[in-house]
Amino acid sequence: MFKSKLLWLALVAVTLSWLYSCRVQNQATAHPSQLNFSEFPLKKLSDYGFYKGELKQLAPNDHVLEYEPVATLFTDYAFKKRFVWMPEGTSATFDVNQPNEPLDFPDKTILVKNFYYPHDFSKPTGERRILETRLLVKDQGTWKAYPYRWNDAQTDADYKITGETIPVSWKDEAGQAHQINYAIPNKNQCKSCHNRKDVFMPIGPKIKQLNHELAYQEGKENQLTRWQKVGYLKAKAEDIAKVVPLVSMNDAKASLGERARSYLDVNCGHCHHANGPASTSGLYLNVEEKDPFHWGVMKSPVAAGMGAGPYRFDINPGKGKESILTYRMNSIHPGVMMPEIGRVSIHKEGVALIEQWIDGLGKGK
Repeated sequence: MFKSKLLWLALVAVTLSWLYSCRVQNQATAHPSQLNFSEFPLKKLSDYGFYKGELKQLAPNDHVLEYEPVATLFTDYAFKKRFVWMPEGTSATFDVNQPNEPLDFPDKTILVKNFYYPHDFSKPTGERRILETRLLVKDQGTWKAYPYRWNDAQTDADYKITGETIPVSWKDEAGQAHQINYAIPNKNQCKSCHNRKDVFMPIGPKIKQLNHELAYQEGKENQLTRWQKVGYLKAKAEDIAKVVPLVSMNDAKASLGERARSYLDVNCGHCHHANGPASTSGLYLNVEEKDPFHWGVMKSPVAAGMGAGPYRFDINPGKGKESILTYRMNSIHPGVMMPEIGRVSIHKEGVALIEQWIDGLGKGK
């Protein structure tokens, strides 16, 4: 009896091992070029074939290209890894006269965005926990969003449209412990930000965001150069040169104004621009806007309600702590905070940057 039980357990172990090896092999052999878009959304992230080998390593498959915007959207300090895939022989283009518009991607483009937290921020490439992966898929001219929630074992992610709150903890660069309830948005909430002229589309991949170097396995290279080499972008060098690139908020070589305007562009400008969901506010925070009044300088809000707090102007030059802009950034109250979704915590470094910039505006900087 005892020997029979041991034999049964051994058979179970062998079977599970075989099933796991088959799954890893299937993940390695799958590829986006083999996908049938009429079957989307697929049940599991691994079914798409974006990555080679063990899924959690996020090692891109052939022609799955990593990319990274220079100015990043704050999402509760989460790290992100982004990838793009396009069908062979197709390329993205852009309109030099519309620098705030995302690239015009060909049909069947897939954009992949992974959200994760390293356990220790001082070791960003060390042990981590991936929480979600969001796909944006262009099919028959229309963009669709497919969200995936990673399992606790970090072996795969399941299609899930209802959203979820997940307790997350990490240690920052200074060794301080943090814990939040990370909010995965439901599928319908995607439309709140990804909306341009009432059309659902990407908001991140723009020429002004990609015109900087990224470290690839072969070494560092300008992303736009790499995209052109692999055939993912058709663009003239003189047109690219006309687009003012954004900068990182931590770029020591950039001016305070460049860093602040870039930060506001990526964190607020996707809604607050002439074609965005917040266009009626008259507050336009994309870097192409040249009129300080539309940045909020000495501008009273149209209908902020309790979001204005005790302050009169979106930006009160010289008074970084007494401006509606920073008041709303520095809040997590549902009736006050901006952005309205996408975070459950305050980006202290971002608030400090914008306060410093507004203080400088009072000195003519």
